[in-house]
Amino acid sequence: MIKRLLWIVTLLLLAIGAFAEAQQVKKIPRIGYLSGSLISSNPQWSEAFLQGLRELGYEEGKNIVIEWRFGDAAADRVSGLLAAPPERLSELVRLKVDVIVAVGAGDISAAKKATTTIPIVMIQGGDPVGSGFVASLARPGGNITGLALLRPELSGKRLELLKETVPRLSRVAVFASSTSPDYTQTLKEIQFAAEGLGVKLQSLDIRSSKDFETAFQAAARGRAEAGLVRVPGPILSPRRTEVAGLAIKRHLPMIYDRAEEVEVGGLMSYGVSVPDLHRRAATYVDKILKGARPADLPVEQPMKFEFIINLKAAKQIDLTIPPNVLTRADKVIR
Repeated sequence: MIKRLLWIVTLLLLAIGAFAEAQQVKKIPRIGYLSGSLISSNPQWSEAFLQGLRELGYEEGKNIVIEWRFGDAAADRVSGLLAAPPERLSELVRLKVDVIVAVGAGDISAAKKATTTIPIVMIQGGDPVGSGFVASLARPGGNITGLALLRPELSGKRLELLKETVPRLSRVAVFASSTSPDYTQTLKEIQFAAEGLGVKLQSLDIRSSKDFETAFQAAARGRAEAGLVRVPGPILSPRRTEVAGLAIKRHLPMIYDRAEEVEVGGLMSYGVSVPDLHRRAATYVDKILKGARPADLPVEQPMKFEFIINLKAAKQIDLTIPPNVLTRADKVIR
C-alpha cells in the first residue's frame, strides 16, 4: 500500500512538473501592426490600441509581443493604393505573427494579397465589401475582419457644416485623392450634397504630398471660397501642418475628416474617431487569439464621431464661427 501511494505521489509530482514546464514555455502571442504612416504622425492611434489591449489584460512585453511596422507609404503598382513598403509586410509574414492589424485601405489590400492564412484585423476599412476585403459585413468569410469607416457618407455632412459656417458659400474646392478606393463614391456624395446646398465644386486630385501647393493655386484660380479635404493619411500626414498653413495664408476655410489636422492649425474637422477604432480593434485581436475565426466575426461600423473647431485658425482668416455651429462642436480649440 505504501509503495502504491509513493508511486501515485511520484506520478503527481511528475505531472505537476510537466505542467509547470509547459506553462513556462507557453507561446506568447505575437501581433503585427502595419501602417503606411510614420510613427510620429499619429502616436495617439497606437497608444489607443495599446490601451484597448491593456483593458483586456494584455501588456506589451509581458504576455504579448507587438511587431510595429511603420514607414513612408509606397503606391501599390497594381491597385494604386497607398501602403507601407512591401518589405514591412513581408517581415510580418516571415515572423508568422498570430494576427496582423492593418491600418488603412492600402495596408489592408496589401495584407490580403500577402496571406490567406494569418488573420487580419482591419482599421479604417473604408467600404470593405466594395473593396473586396470581405464578402459581407455580417459574415466576412475570409481571413479579414475588423472596423469599417463611413468616409463617403460623411463627406456630404462635412459640406453641410462648411456651408453653415460660411452661409454665403458658393464655390468649394474638394481636395481628394484618386488613390483612395472610395474616391468615386466620395465625390458622388459631395456632389449630391452640393446640389442641395447650391454649391459648385472644383475637384483637385491629390496623388502625392507634392500636389498640395499646386492644388491651392488651382483653387485660387477657380475662385474657391472654402475647401473640403478627403486625402489619405499617408499623403496628408507628413504635410498636415504645412497644408493648414497654406489654407490660412490664402484665407481659405477648410474642413477635414480627422481631428489631427485641426490640432496642428486646421480650421475644423468632422469624422470618425480613429483612436476609438484602434481601441476597439484590440477586442478583435483578443477574440482571434482565443480561437475565433475572422470569417465569423462581423465587421463593425464606427460608433464615435467628432466635430472639432479651431478658433485660433478662424481668427487668423478673419472668420466668425456662427453660434449655432460652435455649440455643436465636441471640442473647441481656443
